[in-house]
Amino acid sequence: MKKIFLFIALSSSVMLPQSAGNNGLSFLKFGFGARNIAMGDVGTSVSNDVTSLFYNPSSLVGKENSEVMFMHNEWIQDIRSEVGGIRSVLFGLPVALGFNLTSVSDIEVRQKPGVPETTFDASYFFGSISTGFFIVDEISFGTSVKYLYEGLYTDEGTGWAVDFGVTYFTPIKGLTATAVYKNLGSMNALRNESTKLPAELRIGSAYSFDLSDSDFGITAAGEFQKYTLEDEIHFNLGGEVVYNEVIALRAGYQSGYEIRGFTGGIGLIWGNLNFDYAFVPFSLGFGSANHFSLGFKF
Repeated sequence: MKKIFLFIALSSSVMLPQSAGNNGLSFLKFGFGARNIAMGDVGTSVSNDVTSLFYNPSSLVGKENSEVMFMHNEWIQDIRSEVGGIRSVLFGLPVALGFNLTSVSDIEVRQKPGVPETTFDASYFFGSISTGFFIVDEISFGTSVKYLYEGLYTDEGTGWAVDFGVTYFTPIKGLTATAVYKNLGSMNALRNESTKLPAELRIGSAYSFDLSDSDFGITAAGEFQKYTLEDEIHFNLGGEVVYNEVIALRAGYQSGYEIRGFTGGIGLIWGNLNFDYAFVPFSLGFGSANHFSLGFKF
């Protein structure tokens, strides 16, 4: 029964604001990169790597190296995601390709109590391309275009969406301000009706403390988050402490959800290779989610 409930939740809204059901394809709300998720999902403000393709494509600018990252999300009740991305520079512009494949397995089909008649899997996918550039020296702009797919039992739907992001590098060293509008688009009809996308506005800021005489690095961030078809407003808060550019401890909080709030995780850095882990506990007996990501710069 819980799996059926979670499938409905995934098809509407993620764990679980009161206006859930106004939109679908909630796998688009899942974060990318265990670092960002561990910090309360404040990736719009703090993503400074290939994960920017999901959160804020304007943050892709200003980096000359290439990078690849893969993440596995082990959610609850057999909800799993495989997420990946690669970023490089082409014709002087950053270009990033990304994907998310999310599935819910063994959903039971019942018309009466007892043994289920059969089971089926639900599948969700997006593939994206992103780029960004500087409008002026202090302001960058970026955009992503996404192809979307959903498959539920015998029905399938496809569609497109775009994201827009802006980053302002303030005169205060280490302080940035960001704004993103995501998932603007539409889906073809799934049997009789098309699924509404979770269009989203995020406004945030991040500050990296200047601790040049210390072995520690500290970053803090906060974001305002609003899904346009939902009534609730969310505030995401997160922080990170890095020691000697080798190990990182992270924590965060997300407001406005009924069964989740606090997040946490760790990161290990070895040269150009980094491993990150995020833990998201749920209340009301739903268990917890575990996120693992591996990134490499070259």
